[in-house]
Amino acid sequence: MQILYQDACMVIINKPANMLVHRSWLDKHETCFVVQTLRNQINQHVYPVHRLDRPTSGVLVFALDSQTAGLLAKQFENHHIQKSYLAVVRGIIGTGRIDYALKPRLDKIADKFSNPNKASKSAITDYQVLATTQQPFISCRRFDSSRYSLVCLTPITGRKHQLRRHMKHIFHPIVGDTTYGDKVQNRAVLAHIGVKRLLLHAHQLQFCHPLYDEMIRIVAPLDTAFCQVMTAFGWSDVDLMA
Repeated sequence: MQILYQDACMVIINKPANMLVHRSWLDKHETCFVVQTLRNQINQHVYPVHRLDRPTSGVLVFALDSQTAGLLAKQFENHHIQKSYLAVVRGIIGTGRIDYALKPRLDKIADKFSNPNKASKSAITDYQVLATTQQPFISCRRFDSSRYSLVCLTPITGRKHQLRRHMKHIFHPIVGDTTYGDKVQNRAVLAHIGVKRLLLHAHQLQFCHPLYDEMIRIVAPLDTAFCQVMTAFGWSDVDLMA
């Protein structure tokens, strides 16, 4: 694991894409997990205090003791953590806010006894365009080119798959999303650029240190596949800190 920050009470890593955070009976055939890998790497027990979807990469925080885990978890629950993500989406997009309530997404196995009629919950996402591109390859018969945007996504609330569902809602799905995305666009990017991962990355995280009462800001570098897309789309020099 790439360690971005570590002290006596926490460790923060750059989670690889397509890696489960912890062991799950929902995927019995998986053998590699972030929790076990990190624990073996630093030879110490770790406590995950938030989560990232399996296909999402980026900043992931672990406490090194139960007290710190509780303090950090409370900051996440109370929305005192500032998070921003980078994503490549279909089409040309501007800057704005998505205020669209989401119904809890239930897993067919894990949530089979849950009430399927739970009410929708408030969900808000801010988005800011950082760059756009028009590529010469065809991903739709109606057009002779394909257009994409690099966006910064800031979740104001924290619902399951919120960013992916919100971008689908406004018809700008995230490239590489096999659940909510555009399969035609996904295949086009794979064919012409050679990348099929979900292009969603937890880029920055800012929070108050639970013991030292000081603000900490963590930035996670993009991985090779994401950088490959950035280069192909002419975005290598884009200011990602906007």
